[in-house]
Amino acid sequence: MPTPDDTALITRHADRLAALGAEPRLRIVRLLLSAHPQGLVAGELGAELAIPPSTLSHHLEKLKNEDLVKVRREGTFLWYSANTSALQDLLSFLYAECCTRNKAIEPRQILCCS
Repeated sequence: MPTPDDTALITRHADRLAALGAEPRLRIVRLLLSAHPQGLVAGELGAELAIPPSTLSHHLEKLKNEDLVKVRREGTFLWYSANTSALQDLLSFLYAECCTRNKAIEPRQILCCS
């Protein structure tokens, strides 16, 4: 029987995975990771990914609500960056189940990049 802490943890990670499950948002996070740690201004994100400003704003808000991206204001610019701590937490959660608890995947088979 899951504890309340387990349930809250699973819910948080499920919400984060749902946010990443939309193709534009996954593209946004990948681009922000490539620009880490400085990040990118919203206009650069939209131009690079060909996402209209209103649609981009919606996706960034969803990612921000799930704590997957951070935003900072510098003058009139909003800079977005990937929240690598939250992403690492999510990956660690998945890794613990697949690679340590039941050894479904050998840890050395998980590659950084393909």
